[in-house]
Amino acid sequence: MWLEIVLASVLGFVIYWFVSRDKAETLPLEDGWWGPGARPPGREDESIRPFKVETSDQEIDDLHRRIEKVRLTPPLEDSRFHYGFNTSYLKKILSYWRNEFDWRKQVEVLNRYPHFKTKIEGLDIHFVHVKPPELPSGRAAKPLLMAHGWPGSFYEFYGIIPLLTDPKNHGLSDEHVFEVICPSIPGYGFSEASSKKGLDTVATARIFYKLMLRLGFQEFYVQGGDWGSAICTNMGQLAPRNFYTLTLILGRRFGRLFGYTERDMELMYPFKEKFFYKMMRESGYLHIQATKPDTVGCALNDSPVGLAAYILEKFTTWTNSEFRDLEDGGLERKFSLDDLLTNIMIYWTTGTITSSQRYYKENLGKNIMAEKHQRMKVQVPTGFAAFPDELLHVPEKWMKFKYPKLISYSYMPRGGHFAAFEEPELLARDIIKFVGLVERQ
Repeated sequence: MWLEIVLASVLGFVIYWFVSRDKAETLPLEDGWWGPGARPPGREDESIRPFKVETSDQEIDDLHRRIEKVRLTPPLEDSRFHYGFNTSYLKKILSYWRNEFDWRKQVEVLNRYPHFKTKIEGLDIHFVHVKPPELPSGRAAKPLLMAHGWPGSFYEFYGIIPLLTDPKNHGLSDEHVFEVICPSIPGYGFSEASSKKGLDTVATARIFYKLMLRLGFQEFYVQGGDWGSAICTNMGQLAPRNFYTLTLILGRRFGRLFGYTERDMELMYPFKEKFFYKMMRESGYLHIQATKPDTVGCALNDSPVGLAAYILEKFTTWTNSEFRDLEDGGLERKFSLDDLLTNIMIYWTTGTITSSQRYYKENLGKNIMAEKHQRMKVQVPTGFAAFPDELLHVPEKWMKFKYPKLISYSYMPRGGHFAAFEEPELLARDIIKFVGLVERQ
């Protein structure tokens, strides 16, 4: 049960080729209503409306006042990031945020790509839709939906989008050129939050599938990390995880018997350190958000400093667990402060930290093994990229049991939980490789 929760929340990159006409072993395409009150009579408005990110002097001034009034507790001596986000380093970030970070400029960056909204099941769903600037003669763009997780956003994909939509001008092969759609999960950023209990990954998968149909795509690729991987799994059928969850305990002595490679052994053992201790260190937030998300949400939605510390801490140890030994948490080794603060501003300006945390309760605050999708396998071609610094390593043997049509499994040379944000070129190359394998079948 515990492993099921861990896998559901921290699985890294998963990509599938979703073929809508393949009806075998699929979840039923039902309907729902997540808007306020009762569903109104008549057909839902299916129009797709342009959307633009905006800000104001009032919004920025309010942020600055709140940062200026911060009250911090000094860190313990030599504690680095072992107690959470180190407040000595946090002061540096707050100074940059207050005095140098240009939110208006970042809003322009966000608006670099076209944004849209459309009503699905009572909610205004936000998405970025980027088409290739040009296509090789006789070629068609391949539609690719990319789904984010927590505490990320659609902005995680801004670095990889040009590599996929314009690969030739970014040093990659143009054999496969993509049309990229990046929706925001309901309750995250600019997507409207549910007014009702129960909106989980299955409901989100259905909403995203309807979005792709509305855009005119009957066949498409999907890719996701964190909650995005669970959403994409539901779009291609979620496989159960029974037998191979058990082999982990015995793998140290009998790894070869269970089909583990030497690399699997390196990434999974010593078991106590790389599973139990690591999960104990990194999963406290999960229990809070899966039980009483609104309580901590009150504090985080009221304090930009608290919100920044809470979110940025994940971008340190989820990128590399050894970063907890550094005075600055290694935060700027993979990310710029502008990029990190832009992601935080998406949560802050929309006031969606609480609704984003509720997603854990909707998905994990129930008997997840009783859910129908947990007993179903994914019957579409699947690829998996195993990043070495991900929170939990998933061996190919496990993946093949859950995803019988696994055709690509890659040991990535570097990278952690936020793959598209950290290593956009590595991820882009693996997506392109996977698509090549699918189309040669």
